[in-house]
Amino acid sequence: MFAHVRAEAKEPRLGVAVSKKVDKRAVGRNRIKRIARDVFRRERHRLPPGDYVLIAQPGAAALDNPALRTQWLQLLEKARSLKPTAPAGTMPASPDARERPATDS
Repeated sequence: MFAHVRAEAKEPRLGVAVSKKVDKRAVGRNRIKRIARDVFRRERHRLPPGDYVLIAQPGAAALDNPALRTQWLQLLEKARSLKPTAPAGTMPASPDARERPATDS
């Protein structure tokens, strides 16, 4: 499983992606998503604000429910220590920078 954290959110939010490559059956894919949402709901209060995206890998279908929960909890522990990705741009914004007015040329 992979997790990506973005900084734009004001509270922790979750997105889950489980493709047919992970499990051909919808029941198996839904089981993985259900466990991920449940663990996230229980741990949400301990997470910094951000968008959390879980991408399940093909090995996830072979794990039982307790093993999936353990993997997801370990991933959230790592995510707590990650710094969010910086916004797009080549230079950091200056604290006293102002917009230049448009010219009528």
